[in-house]
Amino acid sequence: MDGGGQSLQWQLLVLFASVFSLPALIPAQIRYSVPEDRDPGSSVGNIAKDLGVDVRSLSARRLQLVSEGMRHYFQVNLADGMLLVNERLDREALCRSSPTCSFPLQLVLENPLQLNRVEVEILDVNDNAPKFPKDAVSLEITEVANPGTRLRLEAAEDPDTGSNSIATYELSPSEHFALSINVRGDGVKMPEIVLEKLLDREKAAVHHLILTALDSGNPVQSGTARVTIHVLDANDNPPVCEPPVSKVYLQENVQVGTVVTKLNVTDLDEGPNGEVEYFFTSSKSAPLKLLDLFSLDPQTGEIRTKALLDYEEASAYELAIYIKDKGSPAMEGHCNIRVELIDVNDNSPEIMLTSLSSPVQEDAPPGTVIALIQAKDNDSEENGQVHLEITRHVPFKLVSSFKEHYSLVTNGPLDREKAAGYNITIKATDSGVPQKSTQKNIFIQVSDVNDNAPTFSIPSYTAHVEENISPGTLVFSLSASDPDVGVNSKLSYSIVDNGNHGLPISTYFHINQENGSIYTSRVLDYEQEKVFQVAVEVKDSGFPPLSSTATLHMFIVDQNDNAPVIVHPQILKGSAFHQPVLLPVEPGHLVTKVVAVDADSGHNAWLSYSLLQETNEAIPFKVERHSGEIRVTRALREPGVSHRLVVEQAQPNTDWRFSQAQRPGTSGSQNGDENGTWPNNQFDTEMLQAMILASANEAAAAAAANPDGNSTLGGGAVAGTMGLSARYGPQFTLQHVPDYRQNVYIPGSTATLSNSSGKRDGKPAAAGGGNKKKSGKKEKK
Repeated sequence: MDGGGQSLQWQLLVLFASVFSLPALIPAQIRYSVPEDRDPGSSVGNIAKDLGVDVRSLSARRLQLVSEGMRHYFQVNLADGMLLVNERLDREALCRSSPTCSFPLQLVLENPLQLNRVEVEILDVNDNAPKFPKDAVSLEITEVANPGTRLRLEAAEDPDTGSNSIATYELSPSEHFALSINVRGDGVKMPEIVLEKLLDREKAAVHHLILTALDSGNPVQSGTARVTIHVLDANDNPPVCEPPVSKVYLQENVQVGTVVTKLNVTDLDEGPNGEVEYFFTSSKSAPLKLLDLFSLDPQTGEIRTKALLDYEEASAYELAIYIKDKGSPAMEGHCNIRVELIDVNDNSPEIMLTSLSSPVQEDAPPGTVIALIQAKDNDSEENGQVHLEITRHVPFKLVSSFKEHYSLVTNGPLDREKAAGYNITIKATDSGVPQKSTQKNIFIQVSDVNDNAPTFSIPSYTAHVEENISPGTLVFSLSASDPDVGVNSKLSYSIVDNGNHGLPISTYFHINQENGSIYTSRVLDYEQEKVFQVAVEVKDSGFPPLSSTATLHMFIVDQNDNAPVIVHPQILKGSAFHQPVLLPVEPGHLVTKVVAVDADSGHNAWLSYSLLQETNEAIPFKVERHSGEIRVTRALREPGVSHRLVVEQAQPNTDWRFSQAQRPGTSGSQNGDENGTWPNNQFDTEMLQAMILASANEAAAAAAANPDGNSTLGGGAVAGTMGLSARYGPQFTLQHVPDYRQNVYIPGSTATLSNSSGKRDGKPAAAGGGNKKKSGKKEKK
């Protein structure tokens, strides 16, 4: 076998060498065609017939079919000389994309050696559908691409050839894209997608298309690919606030950090083009101060309070917000947020005094405007509605002029003397819930008008002033008061001359105009004027001036500056009174009665009588101390005896003095006890003196009419005394007759009644028998 194998190889080599070197041995080429989809065993052609070889000789001539390559796609049936398909043919596998697919065979016959070339053309059958390299294709195009922009696609592949190969492409309908087919130089059809209309990624970010490749076979086969076109975002959309202008309501007392709002901003772009940052902008409606009140998160757009808000400072805030994306170039937008604060009653009302007229005159009529007042509450609506009222009862009221403006007016008569000023408390209350209130104190001073006359404490005063005091001596002080103030209460005093004293009263007294002190202007003489009625006028300095008058009863207090005066018996100067006594007389016989008066008053005019013992001789007479009656002390029988009697007027004893309760008081207004000892006042004393004089005259007349001594005064002493008492009432008897020293000469006796030149009350007696002479200073005679 080895030898045979080598022989065959040699033969083949020789054969091939012979074939290629001896073309004469190769007859015309036999061509067959067979569809590629034939099954094995299918006949291709009758090779024996076409070669002109007897079928029966095929085996003898050892027919061999030599093919290129290792696979044997064909074989020859030696029995009938038919060329058969040995394996299933796949033109696409054998020839790929070659336009023709021929399979060369070498047919070798021996005896004689004969080489025949057989070419079998494998006919394409449309057994393959076009196929794209990828079932899904993703493309990108920028949204700002101009129409006409082309997007190249990969061509579909179809192993078939000729009419079975790709004939065309189709693209699913699209508003923005169309299909364009370009044929390359090698004939391959290249599909392209062409942009026909501007894109908007924000409207359609992705476009889905179907690309179909079609062949021309029968039936036509096709292949598809899903084409996804992604529209690449271009920063062609600004960020937009939704809504661009919004309003937020927020209570003014929210805590710091409260979320005001979160901005709703959209940017149709994507990626950095759609990422937004937030910023406050500064403008007139959004001043920089807003940065102190609000915070803005630059990433989230969340706005929060940064400080306490105050409706009264600003009821609303305009927040201007600038937004921009991160695209390149960046696009921007704007938001406007109006934050309106809701007022809460967090403010107390205020009271503002816009005008004040103080002081106000006390004679201001009701309705006089004193002050203008404005009420204010920074809160709004009911929280800011303010009501004013006066909390105390005062003669003022509030009158509303117009909204929240009031006038404070007088509501009654004013009297500065009762109230020199008023503290007026005005209360302002708002209408919020809860209510808030405040108070304001206004002091209204009442100014004085001269509506009060000065007044003395009493309308009449009494004063007692000793006579003979030096001129310029303070004798009394009056004080008046005036409830007015200032110049209206500045007082001046004056004495009003009434002409009741012969001379003007101002010649006796003068007054200090400022303090009402009254002084003597001359020496006063009780015996000339016992009482002065001084009218004192006090006048204020207001306009018009007001005045009032008080009467001062000035009683002159007597001083013992007058000597007693003999009224009975009447004795000539330098002589003695001779009183005869008819003998015999018994003890107690009334010889005579000495009656004297003193121009002074009171105890200065109370007289007592006594006999002075000039010798050691016993005198048979005595004088009644109080009555002045001279009586016999023993029986007288011898005629022709004369006696000289000296009657002394002595100081009265204490029994004669009035008690303090019986004397006139210092005010001169007390009335003495009518049932007590009389006289009980100065006027009664004067009456008493007048009665004494009348009584003395009666006694003298009686003595002259009855020289025998049987008169009521002489022989009936008791009757005379009682007669005087009966005439002038039980309050008076002769014991009240003032005492004097008197010389009485009694004829027929050595006793003589005479006016003594002795001293009385420490005052030297002067000649003159009781005559009184006045000079600058009184002298007693």
